[in-house]
Amino acid sequence: MKLAITAPYQMAPIEEGAYASDFAKLAEDLGFESLWVVEHAVMCVETKSVYPYAPSGRSPFGADVNQPDPLIWLTWAAAATKRIRLATGILILPQRNPVVLAKALASLDRLSGGRLMLGMGVGWVREEAEAVGVCFENRGRRANEAIDVMRTLWREPVASFDGEFTHFDRVVSAPKPVQAGGVPIIVGGHSKAAARRAGRQGDGFYPLGVDLDGMQELRAVMQEAAREAGRDPAAIEITMGGAANPELVAAYEAAGVHRMLLFPSSGDLGKIRADLEAFCREVASTS
Repeated sequence: MKLAITAPYQMAPIEEGAYASDFAKLAEDLGFESLWVVEHAVMCVETKSVYPYAPSGRSPFGADVNQPDPLIWLTWAAAATKRIRLATGILILPQRNPVVLAKALASLDRLSGGRLMLGMGVGWVREEAEAVGVCFENRGRRANEAIDVMRTLWREPVASFDGEFTHFDRVVSAPKPVQAGGVPIIVGGHSKAAARRAGRQGDGFYPLGVDLDGMQELRAVMQEAAREAGRDPAAIEITMGGAANPELVAAYEAAGVHRMLLFPSSGDLGKIRADLEAFCREVASTS
């Protein structure tokens, strides 16, 4: 099973260039397959929106948490590394213009030598969508269309698109991504709608905030949607998150999870190295 890691938000100065590059190099040195970062354009001091991934309904992040733009941060990390894959986990797709985003993603994929993965979701904070100036109610439809828009621009030498939200005729978007088929798209979310989106359009599925039983239920929904779309469900990778626990790794692997995304318990680089070296040794000894 692939092991990935996310940046230690609120525990370290990830917005500082020296720390960001040192953390990225550490993740690569430790042998992690990929490095993931999150996105919120703004954090709202007061919100009525309910955080769907915790019983409290409140985000674990304070409003003043530093969350650099994920694509700029990953570009910085790409320049400091050579092998590790680079992922958003997740980017809020309906808050982005898909034509502009397709160019940014292709550029980063090209500059990094084909290491980029787009983890995307539709967002849960109405107040953030309003601050950005986009409609919250139709975010699912716009996300579905945005995936098609980007893949059209990546695939076609001269592209045209006539959708509900996006229209263009005979345009060229270059450079193209290095990766055949374009940047892999991993659909994140906890809902059946997200599972269906992953089945219809995703290269991967990241069932956020669910346990193994919840993952199995959502995977069944994803698989049915994939078959209905004429796609192979087995080709859609499953990513799950969790703490650095070898027993959890074993449980995920037994359940057919393809990638585990680890959440650091500290921002101190020395402690991260010591903890994860011990974790990797224990995982290797039991696998």
